[in-house]
Amino acid sequence: MSDSVHLGDAPKTSGRGDRPRSSAPRSLVAKIVAATPPGRDRAVDALRAIAILGVVLGHWLVTALVAPPGDDPALRVTSPLKEMPWLAPVSWALQTLAVFFFVGGYVGARAYKPGTVYLTWVRGRMVRLLRPVPVLLIVWVPVSAGLPAAGYDGQTLRSVIKLVLSPLWFLLVYAALTALTPLVIALWRRLGWNAVALAAAAVAATDLVRFAFDGPGWPGWANVPTGWLVPYLLGVAWANGALDRRIAAGLLAGGAAAAAGLILVAGYPASMVGVPGAAVSNLNPPTLAAVAFGTAQVGAAVLLRDRLARLMDRSRWWAVVAVTNLAAMTIFLYHQTAMLAVTLAGRAFGVLPGLHTRPDEPFWAVQRAPWLPVFAVALAVAVAAAHRFEHPRHAKAVKGHSR
Repeated sequence: MSDSVHLGDAPKTSGRGDRPRSSAPRSLVAKIVAATPPGRDRAVDALRAIAILGVVLGHWLVTALVAPPGDDPALRVTSPLKEMPWLAPVSWALQTLAVFFFVGGYVGARAYKPGTVYLTWVRGRMVRLLRPVPVLLIVWVPVSAGLPAAGYDGQTLRSVIKLVLSPLWFLLVYAALTALTPLVIALWRRLGWNAVALAAAAVAATDLVRFAFDGPGWPGWANVPTGWLVPYLLGVAWANGALDRRIAAGLLAGGAAAAAGLILVAGYPASMVGVPGAAVSNLNPPTLAAVAFGTAQVGAAVLLRDRLARLMDRSRWWAVVAVTNLAAMTIFLYHQTAMLAVTLAGRAFGVLPGLHTRPDEPFWAVQRAPWLPVFAVALAVAVAAAHRFEHPRHAKAVKGHSR
């Protein structure tokens, strides 16, 4: 996470009146609290953690790898949103990428101050963002080579690789906007709210070409930078004190109304995530409906800030958020890997309900629920293993503290 809490640098005394306890978990909580700078905006970290965990939980719930009938070990990707379209509101709660870009714009604008050496600043940001990528690729190269030997066909292999690599598009766009933070700040200072309006208008124009005039699909990829620029710009606006609760309420109401109108009147998909086989996705690339929905999420995030700040005064909640932020990119990049690892390993035991069965009835959600903690354990193991390579100093500090 940006400006992360370094567990190895904690002073001997704890902060905010928390006393270290003898048990390791309580002592670690106190250590995290003590390592937190007094002026740190914990609510912003909480928003980032909510955004990451929302995406993770969303993917685990709306992605299913189904085993075909018979003894064929192949797996086919589908989604309960395809089989049961009425579940689209689930995607409204769990598609939280706009919040992550919003927090990124806020943190970037706060961190990049006049006189900052750009190359030094951007190098530090890129290292933190991209550090998990090499380990992920190193792990999956031999695994991908071994899947055909295990009897999986080419379509399964392509589906697995796509799921593993799909988070990278988000990381690349986020890294690009982070690198362009000085230009985004300058754009905001010159144009103010007109900059947000122009970015949204660019998305609308692209959608108009694609949908109203039956144009080709490829211009839609221009919406990838411009669509996510909208919440990033809103984060810059927040950092500059231009986004108060009154404006946030307007963003929430206006964004929600616009998204509803685009879905009900203009025919945009109701789901805010991609659905296998669907002709149009609101997310890949982003559409105007996704931008409107993200704008509503930004408004809600600002309105929740004070409540989150009070919650973060509780040491245990803050410890969870701090650790999540410390490994935010690793969690995001590895969450599909964790789900795939459990799914592929479970196939050795046959077709397991909720894991390999088709999500075509509501009871599938009940069958899926017990697998979510299993995915979480697999993710924790993957993050812990990767963390030793990505943050050797932090790993050594935590290991030494646990003794």
